[in-house]
Amino acid sequence: MGDVVKFKRLSVAERYKGKTLCDSGFHKWEVRKDQQFDVKQGRLMTIYQCKHCAKTKSKAL
Repeated sequence: MGDVVKFKRLSVAERYKGKTLCDSGFHKWEVRKDQQFDVKQGRLMTIYQCKHCAKTKSKAL
């Protein structure tokens, strides 16, 4: 038989780190610089992405 490897269980704080605020609607938005132009509407857009959950939102300039 081989060696028995014990896996460390993540604590509750480590498991849900950064996700509880996003579930309550408090995202940490940051501007994405790589995608600024909307091809379909032909205008400049500001794309925001949440730092914790990677949800995106856009705003027209």
